[in-house]
Amino acid sequence: MPHHSVLITGGAAGIGRAAAARFIADGWQVGAIDRDPAQLEALRNEYGDGNVWTHCADVCDPQAVDAAIEAFMAETGGRLDVLINNAGLVAAGPFEEGDIARYRAVVDVNVSGVVTVAKAAFPYLAGTPGARLINMASASAAYGTPGYAVYSATKHAVSAFTEALDAEWHRHGIRVRAVWPLFVQTAMVTEIGPQRTIDRLGVRLTPEDVAGTIARACAAPHWWPQLHWTVGLQGFFFVHLTRWMPTWINRLAMRWVAGY
Repeated sequence: MPHHSVLITGGAAGIGRAAAARFIADGWQVGAIDRDPAQLEALRNEYGDGNVWTHCADVCDPQAVDAAIEAFMAETGGRLDVLINNAGLVAAGPFEEGDIARYRAVVDVNVSGVVTVAKAAFPYLAGTPGARLINMASASAAYGTPGYAVYSATKHAVSAFTEALDAEWHRHGIRVRAVWPLFVQTAMVTEIGPQRTIDRLGVRLTPEDVAGTIARACAAPHWWPQLHWTVGLQGFFFVHLTRWMPTWINRLAMRWVAGY
C-alpha cells in the first residue's frame, strides 16, 4: 500500500514546519511548499531529503502553484491524501495607521492563496480516496477582532470557504476542515510586536499544539461531521462563547480585550 501523502503550504516554518515534523514522524510522504528557500533548506537539512520533499513557490502565483503540485504528484504517483492550506500573513494595529500594500498582501496570501492552492490540488484530492483539505483559520474569525481588522476578515473568508467547499466537494469524497488557533508561539506573532490583545490573552499555544489538532482532524473518521477544529481550551471557549453571546456583548468584550 502506498504511503499516505500530505502537502503543506507555508511548510518551512512555524505551524507548517511543526505539521511537517508530525506527519514525518507518523510515516507520511511529506511535501512542503514555501517562498523562503533558506528555511526550506533548513527543513531538508533537519529531516533529510528522503523524509521531506520541498519546493519554493509563492501561493499567490497560480503557475508556480500548479508546477509545485505537479512536481509533488510526480513523487507520490498522483496520490494526495491531505492538503494543508497553511501559508499566511498577518497585519496588526489600528486599521487607519496600517500600510495598504501590507493589507493587500494579507488578503492575497490568506484568501487568494488558499483559493489558488485548493483549485490546483482538486484533481489529485478527488482522485485519492478519503482525501481531506485542511484550511488554517483563526479564532479571530469568530468575531471581527479590533487591531486585526484585515487579518480577521481574511479568516472569516477562510471559514466560509471551508463550509461551502465541504458541502460542494462531498460528492467527490473530499472532506474540507478548518483549524482555529488563538495566538501561537511563532515568528508571525513575535514580529507584530506588543499588542493589547496578546497582553490580555497571552500566547499559550505552540506550533506543535496546532499540528496535533491538524493530525486529529485528519485521523477522524471520514463520516465525522466536525468542520471547525479549535486548538486548546482557551481557543475552544473563546470561539464558542463568541458564537453564542449577543452581538452587543461581543462588541464590548472585543473592545475591552483589544484596548479600543
